[in-house]
Amino acid sequence: MAMDLRHLRPDRNHGGPIYLQLYRRYRDAIAAGKLRPGDRVPAVRSLASELNLARGTVELAYQMLASEGYLLARGPAGTFVSPGLEPLAQTPRAARGARPAAAPTGMAAVPAPRPFQLGLPALDAFPRKTWVRLAGRTLRSLGMAAMVHPDPAGYEPLRRSIAAYLGISRGIACTPAQVFVTNGYRGALQLACRALLEPGDEGWYEDPGYPYARRLLEDEGMRLAPVAVDEEGLDVGQGIRRAARARFAVVTPTHQSPLGMALSLPRRLELLEWAGRSAAWIVEDDYDSEFRYHGRPLPALKSLDAQGRVLYAGTFSKALFPGLRLAYLVAPQAQAARLQEAAQRLPGPGAVPLQAAVADFMDQGHFARHLRRMRALYAVRRGFLVDALDAVFGGRLHVQPQAGGIHVLAHLAGRRSDRAIAAEARARGLAVQALSDWRIRKSAAGGLLLGFANLQSADEARAQAERLRAAFDAAR
Repeated sequence: MAMDLRHLRPDRNHGGPIYLQLYRRYRDAIAAGKLRPGDRVPAVRSLASELNLARGTVELAYQMLASEGYLLARGPAGTFVSPGLEPLAQTPRAARGARPAAAPTGMAAVPAPRPFQLGLPALDAFPRKTWVRLAGRTLRSLGMAAMVHPDPAGYEPLRRSIAAYLGISRGIACTPAQVFVTNGYRGALQLACRALLEPGDEGWYEDPGYPYARRLLEDEGMRLAPVAVDEEGLDVGQGIRRAARARFAVVTPTHQSPLGMALSLPRRLELLEWAGRSAAWIVEDDYDSEFRYHGRPLPALKSLDAQGRVLYAGTFSKALFPGLRLAYLVAPQAQAARLQEAAQRLPGPGAVPLQAAVADFMDQGHFARHLRRMRALYAVRRGFLVDALDAVFGGRLHVQPQAGGIHVLAHLAGRRSDRAIAAEARARGLAVQALSDWRIRKSAAGGLLLGFANLQSADEARAQAERLRAAFDAAR
């Protein structure tokens, strides 16, 4: 072989999943000409023994390399670098002295998370080794059931796991038949719209509220009536006055997005009474209730739903990682058949192995342990950011107190433009968002939305706060 095996040895502490590291090192060696077309590579068993890896890990890396044309298996003769890669090996020699071209990756480059980016959990704290082990086991045990057309309502064992989890953690009594796994939160909203609503239906939408969901609902043909949010959450009385015949309401009752307050019990009961009286639907977006780091998580609105008017939406994007693109929607029992029919006309949640890995992660207790660790970690990291903002900005920013979540809202003192500050910050590489961009109606109350989950130390938080202050000072 034309390459020292030591150069293939993965780093068990850094660099992502082991099989991906091995795949990349082979790919880079081929691109650089260290492995030439026609070179034989070690057998799976031999390489696994030499690098002290599981055979399944090496097999998965080899399968990826073969599927992308880097390797060619020739049965008993062994596995070889594909002869069709001749130009790759010649490029470095032909361009001697020139800046080397980027090696082909076989996948799109993914930008690194930016400071203050919203919606990202602590990626450095995710139990990657456990996840890779479970995912690898799922792929190795791939059966016929995972190779046919998947159930558009989701992998049945995962639906069971979600139903059991919600019964314990959120007080929601539901059966697996009521749970629909979807392709992200977008899929959950689409399913609710296609099953229970018609284009042109009017609905209440929190103002301010999550702009991505607002655009999605508008794309589905819904008309949105902005309803103000105060210290008790959605102003139900205003919603009735503004759009008395609304067919639905989309709310974030546990942790209002983005302001952070919880919907009070009187408002919850008032909202449920309105929905029952008006035959309207409530979509409860419970996007980050797991991360309440003072006291226990609040009960879900759906746990109070005696008339079957609430559709409960949850996501794994913040509890695990957004690359999963997995969420779920819990339907009222009487509407499960309608959602099942609508699910047949939507793309569904995707491949079974990924869903199976999430189910195993939940069933084996890793999910609950991970959430406990993250609640403690986020309390610390929020403290890093709040302390840094106070030290750097003094009274020019006021951080709103809140009991959970993975972002903070910093209110601006005076009449500064939050849009101008956020634009200047983004130009400097900071993923800051302006509160004004989350509003439907104009308001003089500006603010900056800052994610903190990936700030790993007080020093890092202070450095990023200094960068934000420079943008603050430069903004017009």
